[in-house]
Amino acid sequence: MLSRCIAVDPDTFAKEYWGRQPLHSNSASLPRDFDDLLTAGMVDELLAERGVRAPFIRMARDGGLLARDSYVGPQGFGAEMPDQVDSAKVLAEFGGGATIVLQGLHRLWPPVIDFVRGMVDDLGHPVQANAYITPASNRGFDPHYDVHDVFVLQTAGRKRWTIHAPVHRDPLSSQPWTDHRTAVSRRARDEPVLDVVPEPGDALYLPRGWIHSAQALGETSVHLTIGVSPVTVRDVLAAIVEEAGSIDDLRASLPLGIDVTDRDDTAAVVRTAMATVVDEWQNRAGSWAIGAADALATRHADRTRPEAVRPLATVDAADSLTAETVVRWRRGLVGEVVPAGERVELRLPDRTVGFPSFCGEALSRIVTGSAVSADQLPGLDAADGTVVLRRLLREAVVVPLHADGPSEAEQSTSMTGWQG
Repeated sequence: MLSRCIAVDPDTFAKEYWGRQPLHSNSASLPRDFDDLLTAGMVDELLAERGVRAPFIRMARDGGLLARDSYVGPQGFGAEMPDQVDSAKVLAEFGGGATIVLQGLHRLWPPVIDFVRGMVDDLGHPVQANAYITPASNRGFDPHYDVHDVFVLQTAGRKRWTIHAPVHRDPLSSQPWTDHRTAVSRRARDEPVLDVVPEPGDALYLPRGWIHSAQALGETSVHLTIGVSPVTVRDVLAAIVEEAGSIDDLRASLPLGIDVTDRDDTAAVVRTAMATVVDEWQNRAGSWAIGAADALATRHADRTRPEAVRPLATVDAADSLTAETVVRWRRGLVGEVVPAGERVELRLPDRTVGFPSFCGEALSRIVTGSAVSADQLPGLDAADGTVVLRRLLREAVVVPLHADGPSEAEQSTSMTGWQG
């Protein structure tokens, strides 16, 4: 999926652009346009027929958000919830120059769900998708920076993007642009680093922290913003700190009566704590590294979510499973195969599933993401393999392979399971 968004090869992108500088890729240099993901007609379908609810929709005008009740409300008998999109209200606001923002399309719209899942596999970082629909010659938001990287995919109309260098490089999620409002406003008055007008089918990459604003030109503009929340070195340090919680001295209360407003007293406590961490690190580096790695993997799974399963179809597949039925690991699911005495455990983020030890080799094969059937599992005959796969289907660990063969995304993806 990444190759659809960049005009350079992935290695060059990783070395020269990722987190460093913007990249504008015109449609002629990309594999195809983005009409399969979102068009103006698809936007109308989402607004008129798909029951979108707040906060999956926002609207903005002149750099600020509109009050929610100006575009949502109850929708009659059987749909009395007050947070549903009111298409007539949206029409009135959009016709008056307001921008429509559709949020979380990676949870709502099937083409974008598949695209985002592929981007997670390619990038290794959490990904989301929003859409911005701006009426002719209007702008949505004031100059600002985002705390995540974005890929802007223009699907209809044109927008002028004015991009300036950061005033606060690589901001964390806790460091929004409003913390630097004056500096951002001042920088936005300088000569831009990039001033471009993406055409339909063009893509634009912006690292987090880069200041930008956009204005539609002579027609309605529709673009997808693919947001990437990078895992940072600070995240690694936070995971290590969690591991340090196993040290008694670091869990101890600070002295009674300490004045944490006294810089000298507090600095002494900080130095003592740091010395303790350094001493313990020398003795526990290996175990801390493994524990922190596991914590990062679990956090990644929580933030990216594995692909959704279809409950009814999965029950039918489990009931009708044969030795030749092909299944595959559920994309994005984190799992580890661990020996446990006379048994073997499949450890998942939210539970552990136990099996007889002779299933270990077969489970290890499944975790790699290979498409398998019961009669192909190593160490098991077809009958035992069928029992194992039927259980894994019901546990939402594997999913049936599509009857018409794997999709392009499935053929190219790398699975998220790991082996112990």
